[in-house]
Amino acid sequence: MNAHGDTIQPHHEAAATMWGLVGVDYDDVSFAIADALGHAAQRLNAKPGEKVLDVATGTGWSARNVARYGAAVTGVDISTELLGAAKTLSSHVAPPIAFRRGDAEALPFEDASFDRVISTFGVMFAADQTCAAAELARVCKPGGRLVLAAWVPGGAVAEFFGVIGRFSDAPPPAASPMNWGEPDAARALLGDGFELTFETGVNHAYYDGVDDIWDWYQRGFGPVRAVTAALDEPDRAAFKAAVDDYHRHYACAAGLHIKRDYLIAIGRRRGG
Repeated sequence: MNAHGDTIQPHHEAAATMWGLVGVDYDDVSFAIADALGHAAQRLNAKPGEKVLDVATGTGWSARNVARYGAAVTGVDISTELLGAAKTLSSHVAPPIAFRRGDAEALPFEDASFDRVISTFGVMFAADQTCAAAELARVCKPGGRLVLAAWVPGGAVAEFFGVIGRFSDAPPPAASPMNWGEPDAARALLGDGFELTFETGVNHAYYDGVDDIWDWYQRGFGPVRAVTAALDEPDRAAFKAAVDDYHRHYACAAGLHIKRDYLIAIGRRRGG
């Protein structure tokens, strides 16, 4: 199969706009989940000179993590705004990282172009999960390594997206993004292309209180900003109250200690 162009699937255009609303401030979200992003990059364990693809790179945090190993990294994302931020934030990195627009369901690369492929809480949001999984396998060389980080079903992030969904008029996805965070479902998506092993982890993030994390989400997280902007004042207040209630059970003496469970999938491309 040949490379696809740099176009975005029509059903991803709204998502591209939503995630891009916050631009460079999305990097603050990556900072808050940096322990999980580092976990994935260490399991990828890229070698100097290897070609690595970071799918749904966002502001490039995982791409920069992988570049530390001396790999030649390319990051793709559906959002031009996030890609612009990634280029700015990564301008100092050596070897330099290449960024281009690309859709996880139609990656703009030839077959077997990369020694290793990574996606950290990114490809899991592709609408057509089967297509995205096939694309990950297509661009990875036989014997190459895949590492994915995904939030788990029923965990803190799934619960938080449930809160957002109560106030959003967007239809729910046909398949839950959290499928990627459940081993049996991940095997069903990826098992034909990869031999898989799994490792669990917990992301730890810290805030002064519910107002602090609310401001952080408003500044740096597109889904929350988009919902807030679409609500009238009474509904906006109700949304904040629901978000505050969600976070209060993470209260500790110093403020909030958020714990988010995730799954790392480590794959070896079949055929090598």
